[in-house]
Amino acid sequence: MPSPVSECLYCQNNDTLQQLMIKIGDLKVSRLFLFKEQSYTGRCNVVYKDHAVELYELSDEQRNLFMEDVATVAKAIAKAFDPTKINYGAYSDTLSHLHIHIVPKYKDGYGFGSVFEMNPQKTYLSDSEYDAVIEKIKSNL
Repeated sequence: MPSPVSECLYCQNNDTLQQLMIKIGDLKVSRLFLFKEQSYTGRCNVVYKDHAVELYELSDEQRNLFMEDVATVAKAIAKAFDPTKINYGAYSDTLSHLHIHIVPKYKDGYGFGSVFEMNPQKTYLSDSEYDAVIEKIKSNL
């Protein structure tokens, strides 16, 4: 059963969200976040601006704009970091808010050739390193 807005990490913009991600900015119908855990350099999350759970709940126009946001972010990450492949994940089993993980993968890099780990807790950056990653993404949006 989907969680209500009052319990939604993304809608409440709570401490848990702040501990996991850094907001990069707003897109057409989404918000873009950088995962603080950076085992996959450039990993982001595109989060639908309103509380929705399933892609099919959106109007055709909103769905198309959301997917355009996803593609825009993936393209920016590809330009910024030159990954071998970008993986996409839309699970929401336990966090019921429409969002898509954009996970760049690198040949001979962490987890290449397998399903990405949700939070491997291996690679964290300094504030200046986060700023540099965010700037690379923003400059390619």
